[in-house]
Amino acid sequence: MITRLSATLESISRQSIPIATLVPGGGSAAGFIEGLAIEALIPVYLADTLEQNLGTTITLHTRTLLEAQGQGTSFIPRLIGFGSADERAFFETFTSVKGVGTKKALRALTEPPSTIASFIITKDAKSLTKLPEIGKRTAETIIAELTGKVEQFAGDAIVQGTTQSRSLIEPTFSSGPAAEAVAALMSLGETRPEAARKVEIALSRTGQDADTDTIVQAVFAGG
Repeated sequence: MITRLSATLESISRQSIPIATLVPGGGSAAGFIEGLAIEALIPVYLADTLEQNLGTTITLHTRTLLEAQGQGTSFIPRLIGFGSADERAFFETFTSVKGVGTKKALRALTEPPSTIASFIITKDAKSLTKLPEIGKRTAETIIAELTGKVEQFAGDAIVQGTTQSRSLIEPTFSSGPAAEAVAALMSLGETRPEAARKVEIALSRTGQDADTDTIVQAVFAGG
C-alpha cells in the first residue's frame, strides 16, 4: 500500500472531487515505470493550496480506497492524497462518522482540518452546515460522535464568530477556583480542553475572582 508519494504535480482537475495528476521522477520516487502518471483524489481545501505548486515536486500522504463498481461486482483502486499525515488522520476520523463516506468527505472539506476541528470542538453546527453536503442533522451527528476526538487537529485555529473571534489554544488553569471548576466538569464527562474552554467563557461573564460554584453555575447557565 502506498502511504507517501513524492512526485511532480502535473495538473489538478477541478471536478466535484479534485484530481491531482502526478508524474514520478527520481529521488524517493525512483523505481516507478518511466512515463507513468498517477491520479490521486484530494480534498477541495488541498486543491486550492496546491495549484500554486504546479510543475514542482510535492509530497502527498496517501491512503488507498477500493471503490465498488456494478453493485460490488468489481472494485477500482483509488489513491487519496493529503498534505500531511495529520490531515490524513483527521480524514480517517471524520469519515468514521455515520453517513459521512469517503467521497462525501472529500467534497465537504472545503476548509482545512484545523478549522473543521474547531467547529466540532466549539459545537458550531451552523458553521459545519456551510460545508458542501453537510446538513443540519449530519452536522449534529458529527459533533456528537467526534467531540473529544479532534482536539489534536485544531492546532492554533481561530474560530470566527459573528462579532468576535477567539483562539482555540487550550487555556491553562493550574490552581484556584478555575482549576477546580475544570476538574468538576471533567468528573461529569467533559474532556479537559472542552472543560477549560467552558470555564474560560464562564469567567468572561463572572469575572476572574469568582469562586468555583459560581463558575460552574455560569457554565451551565450559558449552555
